[in-house]
Amino acid sequence: MVSLRALAPSLTRITIAGAVGAAFHIGQGDCDLIDAKAVEFSRAVLAQTDVDGEVICCEGPKDNAPSFAYREKVGNNKGPKVEFVIDPVDGTTAASKGRKDAISALACAPAGCFQVLPDDGYYFKVATDEKSIGKINLDMSIEEIVRTVAKAKDLPIGNFTVIMLERDRHAGMLSVLRKLGVRIILIPDGDIAGAVVSCMANSGVDLLLGAGAGPEATIAATAVKCLGGTMLAKVWQDKKDDPKRLDRLKEAGVDVNKTYNQDELAKGNELVFAASGVTKGELLDGVRLIPDGAVVHSICMRLPSGTCEKSETTLRFKGHPVYKQFLP
Repeated sequence: MVSLRALAPSLTRITIAGAVGAAFHIGQGDCDLIDAKAVEFSRAVLAQTDVDGEVICCEGPKDNAPSFAYREKVGNNKGPKVEFVIDPVDGTTAASKGRKDAISALACAPAGCFQVLPDDGYYFKVATDEKSIGKINLDMSIEEIVRTVAKAKDLPIGNFTVIMLERDRHAGMLSVLRKLGVRIILIPDGDIAGAVVSCMANSGVDLLLGAGAGPEATIAATAVKCLGGTMLAKVWQDKKDDPKRLDRLKEAGVDVNKTYNQDELAKGNELVFAASGVTKGELLDGVRLIPDGAVVHSICMRLPSGTCEKSETTLRFKGHPVYKQFLP
């Protein structure tokens, strides 16, 4: 049977399809249309992929957006038994407004490897490179986390860069960071990409902080683990939460008081992360439509090798077994 590692290029084609489906509708102001087309395109490619797969978690239900179904069976049943966590578009709102930082992303592993963090409320996340493994925890204050990571990286605070989602819920953290004097990159959407770049050498980003959705945490943790970095995540509890939310999370197998690390979110040593740019961002360039196709930029990482590959794919739609069915 074909190994998951050997299937990595096929898995990248799934995120390429999601990115292209979304790209046709960039800037049109319709989030549901972007999500729906990304799911439709990626599902079509998944159907031709040599896996016996199941989508165990997908971004979308929290916002009643188009998404893969929970436990949806995918693949052609001709390959290894695997599970997926998929975000057809991380940054749907950004894409709908023609803004930066939207990507299509997934994580894949043998069945039973992923900790499911349901798309139900938010989770606080921290990600950085390998220098801070074992040195930070989520009981520390924001200032303690920043100073610890900066010390581990041997960086003065003034040369330290934090990336975070621009959200009202982050106002308190943002105030602390500004008083510290760190550099801050506020992104409209897309904390998967933020987590990834915080672990990449010479990216200019040192730390991801903030609260975001659950599926993205597992996808990001897979990439962080492939890069050798560290990621921590736990349930973000807010007074505005639905009072039944914690009960739902417990029923789904989430320890609401636990801090999960990258090895608990993405277990084992056979993992694949893939992402393709929808709009230009910190991690990837966006889709460029050409007269008879599209140019798409992607990244794929895998364990156990630790290989990280960036690629540029030129698609020709006419006659393509998948894309031709979506053409006018």
